[in-house]
Amino acid sequence: MLERIEKLIASCSTAVLCSVDENGYPCAKAMLAPRRVEGVKEIWFSTNTSSQSVERYRANDKASVYFYDAATFQGVMLRGVMEVRHDAASREALWQEGDEVYYPQGVTDPDYCVLRFVAENARFYADFHSEDIML
Repeated sequence: MLERIEKLIASCSTAVLCSVDENGYPCAKAMLAPRRVEGVKEIWFSTNTSSQSVERYRANDKASVYFYDAATFQGVMLRGVMEVRHDAASREALWQEGDEVYYPQGVTDPDYCVLRFVAENARFYADFHSEDIML
């Protein structure tokens, strides 16, 4: 099952990240594919420090990430915690050529940060069946 989920994640060009706002409401945001994926448990994204999502993750680290394939009607929702990172090692590890379009000051741009998501559990849907998985 985990191999199927890993394959699904690897095939997706986007992900939907959800944070929780100050009133307890979920907030969804489409993101480009993760920059690094370690199994199903650890997923890394890059984003703007100034984004509302980063502000929300700093206040409440509960998060979910959803990946889906519309053609095969498969999806996985991962639930866990999101960590906002500004350390040089994390930023350099995820930096890619072309990022300077978004972060003109380069890898040290104060508006560039890294999100590290750590999944605790998952719900996978495929073949008209859902399954909960503890990670």
